Amino acid sequence: MEPTAQRILLTIGGGIAAYKAADLCSKLAQAGYQVQVVTSRAATEFIGDATLAALSGRPVVHDVFDPRFPLGSHIELTREIDAMIVAPATANLLAQFAQGMASDLISTLYLQNTSPVLLAPAMSDPMWNHLAVQRNVQTLREDGCHLVGPEDGWLSCRVKGTGRMSEPVDLLLALESVLKDHC
Repeated sequence: MEPTAQRILLTIGGGIAAYKAADLCSKLAQAGYQVQVVTSRAATEFIGDATLAALSGRPVVHDVFDPRFPLGSHIELTREIDAMIVAPATANLLAQFAQGMASDLISTLYLQNTSPVLLAPAMSDPMWNHLAVQRNVQTLREDGCHLVGPEDGWLSCRVKGTGRMSEPVDLLLALESVLKDHC
């Protein structure tokens, strides 16, 4: 009997860095992980369901009240997962997580989840360096979240700064490290 693949919940926030989530999804699947993708409504403006479903082999989920999950999507999607990845983790998602808000599916999943959480922040340099965002980041670190990035470099707002989402290969390596330490 083959061992069961580790289950990863890949949640995608609404930022231009969402395009990197397709590569991350592909790398996770190729590494043997079972990937379930959840996107925020804003993320669908940047990346389509067809791409993510093809790469993960599963339908993408958006809604708290998805009829495919009679017990609630937040309950069923977090059952027996090995880790939750939020990439990109927008300033909005970081704030919701830090404040314990459950105003959409991703924030509700975060509160329901008991497995390790990897956050891959992505936003503009001024936003990343804002005191409110840094307070939220500190809270999330204290809560046990694993932050990967953000990186310095060229940002979508056509300037250089800090706020670039880490590369998918770096997120995969961070996940492997977290899962190894968590076992």
